[in-house]
Amino acid sequence: MAMKKAAAPRMAFGGRFMSTIRFTESHEFVKMDGDVATWGITAHAADALGDIVYVDLPSDGAEFEKGESFGAVESVKAASDVYAPIDGEVVASNESLGDAPSKVNESPIEEGWFCKVKVGAAGKSQFEELMDEAAYKTHVENEEH
Repeated sequence: MAMKKAAAPRMAFGGRFMSTIRFTESHEFVKMDGDVATWGITAHAADALGDIVYVDLPSDGAEFEKGESFGAVESVKAASDVYAPIDGEVVASNESLGDAPSKVNESPIEEGWFCKVKVGAAGKSQFEELMDEAAYKTHVENEEH
């Protein structure tokens, strides 16, 4: 008899997700859609930083390896590098953040994403190794204690 897989729990980390989103320990997210991934920071990271005033975005065509800094985010409290959650090549940056960096605070995944990246086999494999929503929630809770 075939067992149905239980639906993944949903969390309030910036909106509704499917199983196509994963998280890093350093609070970046990666959302997969076929061969294209969307990168940015999580709602938890945005909340911790406070009001975001500037986002340094990568150039189209730039290639990054997992763990490499691909940009930075500045808030009224701090500045922080942002790290590639998986390998990939930038195909688009969210230029609207130049005029409205607060989108990262308001809607980090839907409107405040940083860039879209073309992903190959290595990146797809790395994606599977990242934390799912439940593991990320536990990670955040453990950090707070």
